[in-house]
Amino acid sequence: MIPGWAREVLRRPAGVFGAVVIALLVAAAIVSVFWTPRDPFAADPFQRWLGPSAAHPFGTDGVGRDILSYVLAATRTTVLVAALSSVVAALVGLVLAAIAALGPRWVREPLAVLIDVLIAFPVLLIAIMLSAVLGSSLGTVIAAVGIGFGVNIARVSRGEIRRVARAGYVLAARASGLGPVRTLLDHVLPNIAPVFIVQLSLSAGVAVLSEAGLSFLGYGAPPSRPSWGRLLSDLQDYVTVHPLTVVWPGLAITLSVLAFNLFGDALREATDPRLRSRRRIAR
Repeated sequence: MIPGWAREVLRRPAGVFGAVVIALLVAAAIVSVFWTPRDPFAADPFQRWLGPSAAHPFGTDGVGRDILSYVLAATRTTVLVAALSSVVAALVGLVLAAIAALGPRWVREPLAVLIDVLIAFPVLLIAIMLSAVLGSSLGTVIAAVGIGFGVNIARVSRGEIRRVARAGYVLAARASGLGPVRTLLDHVLPNIAPVFIVQLSLSAGVAVLSEAGLSFLGYGAPPSRPSWGRLLSDLQDYVTVHPLTVVWPGLAITLSVLAFNLFGDALREATDPRLRSRRRIAR
């Protein structure tokens, strides 16, 4: 049985495109754990810079690695970063938003200012600072993206939590003796879930782009872990000589980010009652 919000998402071309690409991305990541056409790190100096063929559908790079195998293996890194950074962003955003919206005044007002200050720091800058202290690793990328976008989620969710917290049914629940934590979990969070889920879908797109950018700069995944950004970094000096080689990792990054963003937009349109009411009025 497909939930109503899922049917609404799949009625939109953007939602279908996003869902299909995300499903293919996850499927490729799972398949690459067990199988790739060739060893993604196997170098063959006699197979350098081959064009697309039946043996190497995406060609080979400057050390003779099969680009298709490397791109498939790198989807594991992309999916892992997108999933774990979204979990971190959800936890950070939820905790900050709840405290900034429902905490005592002497806590929530300074915290709201702190959130506004932290939003000014780009995710890439946070990741580079963390990498300088902790060293380059996938965990640093996940923490940086999760914290960086978690602050954005807190900014958006704070207003929604305050709006819902003033609703009559929430006030009635608190008047009946329900504690603040139970009120938050039972009444507030279910009513801000659409906004929260949309923000998480957008954070996944930011995570894909951030991981690729950080790996390109040398602050992301270690050399032992395949990454689309690292592959682009390895190929950048040869882009004018072998331009087709950079198309495949670049296309993978572009389609993944576009899919997460389009899916998030379709999800927002499907779950936001205010947008649905506006469309009814327009009709």
